Amino acid sequence: MLLNYFRIAWRNLWRSKGYSAINILGLAIGLATCLLITLFVADELSYDRHHRNADRIFRINADFLVNGNAFRERQTPAPLAAVLKKDYPAVENTARLLSFGDRKILVKKGRETLMEENTVAADGSIFDVFTIPLVSGDAKTALSKPFTMAISESMALKYFNSTDIIGKTLQTDNVNTYEVTAVFRDMPATSHLHLNFIRSLVGNPEDNDNWMSDNFDTYVLVRKGIGEKELNQYMKEITKNYMETSLKTLTGSDIADIERSGGHFRYDAIPLTKIHLHSDITAEIEPSGNIQYVYIFCVAALFILLIACVNFMNLSTARSAGRAKEVGVRKALGSHRSHLIVQFLVESVLTSCIALVLALCLTFLLLPYLNQLSGKAIGAGMLLNRWLLPALIGVIIVVGLLAGSYPAFFLSSFEPVKVLKGKLASGFRGSWLRNSLVVFQFSTAIILIIGTLVIYSQLGYIRNRQLGYDREQVLVLNNTASLWIHAKAFRAEVLQLPGVKSGTMTAMLPTSLMQNTAIYSKDAARSAGQVMGLAEWNVDADYIPTLGMEMAAGRNFSPRFPTDTNTIIVNETAAKLLGFTDLNNRILYAGGQPFNVIGIVKDFNTGSLRTKIPPVVMRLASRADCMAFRVMSNDFPGLIRKIENLYHATPGMTGQPFRHAFLDEDFNRLYLAEERTGKIFLTFAAFAILISCLGLFGLVTYAAEQRTREISIRKVLGASATGIVRLLSGDFLKLVAIAILVSSPLAWLLMNQWLQGFAYRIHISWWIFAATAILAVVITLVTVCTQAIRSALANPVESLR
Repeated sequence: MLLNYFRIAWRNLWRSKGYSAINILGLAIGLATCLLITLFVADELSYDRHHRNADRIFRINADFLVNGNAFRERQTPAPLAAVLKKDYPAVENTARLLSFGDRKILVKKGRETLMEENTVAADGSIFDVFTIPLVSGDAKTALSKPFTMAISESMALKYFNSTDIIGKTLQTDNVNTYEVTAVFRDMPATSHLHLNFIRSLVGNPEDNDNWMSDNFDTYVLVRKGIGEKELNQYMKEITKNYMETSLKTLTGSDIADIERSGGHFRYDAIPLTKIHLHSDITAEIEPSGNIQYVYIFCVAALFILLIACVNFMNLSTARSAGRAKEVGVRKALGSHRSHLIVQFLVESVLTSCIALVLALCLTFLLLPYLNQLSGKAIGAGMLLNRWLLPALIGVIIVVGLLAGSYPAFFLSSFEPVKVLKGKLASGFRGSWLRNSLVVFQFSTAIILIIGTLVIYSQLGYIRNRQLGYDREQVLVLNNTASLWIHAKAFRAEVLQLPGVKSGTMTAMLPTSLMQNTAIYSKDAARSAGQVMGLAEWNVDADYIPTLGMEMAAGRNFSPRFPTDTNTIIVNETAAKLLGFTDLNNRILYAGGQPFNVIGIVKDFNTGSLRTKIPPVVMRLASRADCMAFRVMSNDFPGLIRKIENLYHATPGMTGQPFRHAFLDEDFNRLYLAEERTGKIFLTFAAFAILISCLGLFGLVTYAAEQRTREISIRKVLGASATGIVRLLSGDFLKLVAIAILVSSPLAWLLMNQWLQGFAYRIHISWWIFAATAILAVVITLVTVCTQAIRSALANPVESLR
């Protein structure tokens, strides 16, 4: 009996191939899109969950607001970890990481020197706190001695072609030689840490008892039952007991003074599994995700799935109305109502199951495209997740049953006599439910379109915003610290090359996310309220002109004034924070030394536009961590080759890696996540529109068929083809107009909330809504008119015969 139901269902699907294809394809595309988003979201939510004790590991972050200046960073004082473990039995273990920031290390390989990233110095307990499987070596002793290191499996193969390398050595940064004491498995992609080299902290001068120097990432493994609340209380006690005296000496204020003035000085805990998505720290050890994007994509997945399901149910119910006579005939021939109910449900579920198979195929085909867009490496194996497929099958069965419920329970209740007399026919306009579902479909698609336009508008604003410096045609050279005493001579030689306009040596560029905070005071006594932390940049006299910055007041550093080593320049934000309205006898104190403020540079954006411009103080210093040259040439590759030749011709630089980039490229990399989000959003919006159009095409085809005789009579009575097209498209345009009115305010609310994540952002303009409305109307007209014109041009004799 059941087999017979499937045969009849298949026969009905095959007989209406057009409707079936539209129905199946629409649902399949919706399911595939939802699956792809689900895979993306599942990957984002899986970060750091591979650690055995992931739910018991926390990182301590610093959060300061002192004298109006806010700092939020992941670094903490060196002694903190030891005190946590000593004073609080609930803390099972701790591990500290000393990050190298943006700096890459140099590693010797034969006669060649290579540049590598992802290096830290760490406590040996890193292997106890985190789950880092070793290929070789002993975790207990791996980092117990100075100048020892553990390296990743891929680095071991790269430098030694083997993982059996315990006791072998690597020379780094052209100076220090480290003994390899362990080889660990490469860290998974879903980790906020991807380390290649882990050096021992033993003997490191940064490992001291200074409570006022935040240099270490501190991770804490707590015992079961201990959470953020308890850790935050521990940190409050430690701050009071161990840090307040030093804080008072440094700033002139204790914690109570700071809190009375509306500020705070505290450290708080963040769970390891939340770092990737929930961290609000700009300078993370690696670029992190954003929980907002996860929420947005979850909502998009839900909406697209609902569009597809609504589409499926809409077409199923619309088509079922044309099968009323079939029900009448079958009931007249003796069919029971229960048999008809099962028949309709089987047919609907079969259709949805076919769509599921097609959706899985589409997902496999589109997964590489998603990985390319998102920069991920999601494997198809995630589809075999123990909950994903069962959930998907459950959704399909529910959708199939819901879509089949109308014909199954409503049509099967008809009396055969009334049906066969044609008293139950109904057209498109007769279904308020179907109209409501069409409005929902287009409302969702419109929200996605508006969201895409807002994201791209914000990215365009970022690209075109006046940053306070000129990032175009600035060539940045890294690894120039290796030039040592030859740095100034090398820069002078480069400046002689045609096409090189100016150059600067520095330790900081505006595209860097890392900031070095230094304590400055307005008076030598460091009185309460006179001390604040400022972002300290070491620059030379050519820094400001090379980067195209402008002075708001005073002057730049100059080689003509030897005493400029005891002077500083502040940006406008710092001047406002310090209360400087002029430069008359303005002095700041740092480390007991007075510095005359000789200039105020106009504000310039540092790091990402997600954060506000910090107060910056510039000091004159010869730091050659990197060099930046303003260039103008018709042959950039040739100019870069000449600079590289000079680099390698410098004493001691033969075989050293030459790494360069343009400043605008570094700037664009800061917004890679937003670029990817925009592309993903655009792709999903296109799928939503496609699904909606498929459904609309099916409904207009059905409406035209239902009104074939009406259209023919109108044509015989003199109606034009334009009038017929207007007749068929009018109902749908009204529904789209309603969808525009419903969705526009909701889209504004959602995207305005997203924009709050940027310190500098656009205002959502009216043209975005106007453009979306026009696009929705055009798409509707094109979809509807395709079938409406065909019906309008049909020969009326054929349908009236």
